[in-house]
Amino acid sequence: MNDNGHPLDRRRLLAGAAAASAVTVTGLAVASTQATAAAAPARRATPLIARDRIATAALRAPDGSALAVGVQTDFHARLAAWLAFWSANSPPAWSTPVQVVARIEPAGDALVLHAIRHRRDDELHAGFTAGRRDATHLATLASLHHHFPSVRVRPDGTIRVADGSAGFTGAPEQVAFAVAACRELWGDAAATADRWAEHAARVLARAGQRTDAASHAGWAAFTRTSLRRGLGTESYE
Repeated sequence: MNDNGHPLDRRRLLAGAAAASAVTVTGLAVASTQATAAAAPARRATPLIARDRIATAALRAPDGSALAVGVQTDFHARLAAWLAFWSANSPPAWSTPVQVVARIEPAGDALVLHAIRHRRDDELHAGFTAGRRDATHLATLASLHHHFPSVRVRPDGTIRVADGSAGFTGAPEQVAFAVAACRELWGDAAATADRWAEHAARVLARAGQRTDAASHAGWAAFTRTSLRRGLGTESYE
């Protein structure tokens, strides 16, 4: 097992892989809004690139088979950056993720996540698995909200993410996550959808940050601290 014992080393490794992935292709798939579509001709879709990995982690289908898929260039780069972030904030005893169990949707700009596997003590372990609704599930959800604007938990616990720039939009899925994180990760049973930002502000204050959780910087801080809390790398007590 190659365990450096320091999560920031893993982040550099995965981030480098993400950068290499981005350099191998040209162009970005840009989704036009209705307003811009009316003002200008529609842009040609960028061809999908074939990938069987996210950064250094092998893609696996839910049935365990190796997975080679077509994916949008920018989405693949975001996924690699997300996995680096998740790994950098995981416990030092966990290795760099070696498998991501997921399904990429045909358009190549959305993923349904089933599991993330790493090595510990030379054995394969699930750092996240859809069927296990525990702190690691909320932590992984936090990491995805940190990187993507559309993150939705499906009834079976799998998580669907769609490409786009990260940030707080007020979407019901974001508010639902914030309430669940405040209640289940931070022990604030009084958190509600109407006043979630007040409760999230108290969470951020515990982490030494005084900012509006609904702002761009505040949302990034709230999701980052919730990831660390859920994976057990920081308690903020």
